[in-house]
Amino acid sequence: MSWKHTTVMLREAVDALVHDPHGTYVDGTFGRGGHSRAILEELDSDGRLIAFDKDPEAIASAHAIEDERFSIRHASFTAMAELPAASVDGVLLDLGVSSPQIDNPARGFSFRNDGPLDMRMDPTRGESVADWLESAETDQIAEVIRDYGEERFAGQIAKAIVARRQELGPLATTAELAQLVAGAVRTREPGQDPATRTFQAFRIFINAELEDLQQTLKHTLRILRPGGTLVVISFHSLEDRIVKQFMVQHSREVYDRRLPAAFATAPAPMPLTDVQRVRPTADEVAGNPRSRSAILRCAVRTEVPA
Repeated sequence: MSWKHTTVMLREAVDALVHDPHGTYVDGTFGRGGHSRAILEELDSDGRLIAFDKDPEAIASAHAIEDERFSIRHASFTAMAELPAASVDGVLLDLGVSSPQIDNPARGFSFRNDGPLDMRMDPTRGESVADWLESAETDQIAEVIRDYGEERFAGQIAKAIVARRQELGPLATTAELAQLVAGAVRTREPGQDPATRTFQAFRIFINAELEDLQQTLKHTLRILRPGGTLVVISFHSLEDRIVKQFMVQHSREVYDRRLPAAFATAPAPMPLTDVQRVRPTADEVAGNPRSRSAILRCAVRTEVPA
């Protein structure tokens, strides 16, 4: 089945990213190629686009693009560390899960549709959530749910998972996990499924999403040319906090406050400037409710060495 995907903040991202039609750009999360195709439309014949994605289904979708200016690698966006220094004019990271991943029950991302408890972005590598939960200790499970899901009932959920494993065997499906979490979570915000935070936590953990993001943001400072743009779209507070702190850290002028005012020197030059924050329009949210939590942050690389 072909699962539909609507690209979030398409024009905002591409307009912020592409400033030189002759340039070389990176799409760190190809997904179903919405951003990549729009970027290619903005490039001249000598422009280039390098894409990355961990999902084999995304790679298969990318092979439909027959364009000499385009290439894709089956890898995490952390692999952009292998690109030469100061070799690209812009990097786009569209974080989170694509609609085809959520809507396809076989991928195990959704608590609304029953399927195998997997959640791997790349199901050909690493262990699934079900595999991990077969042996994970209560404290470890609780820590993951608390840290990556910001779930206040993390302890109760973890205990319920381990008790279920000891009594009936390990969890194998998304429906089993969702039902178990619903029984352990006493209250929840109106309109939010009790399993939302736990599913988010397990997905982030099993795919090392936050660790990969932190590494990749550092890589962008090295591979971006002066004047190059960094554009990141995030969908939840944990990843957006990392992006925001990174951009603030590398764009805010720092003075040596230990020196008396009379001896104060100019602030150290910073590698990022022109930091901006953009939210989706009301029309986009109305047409695509999954865009409502999106935050786009962008910054420009300065002349300062990484």
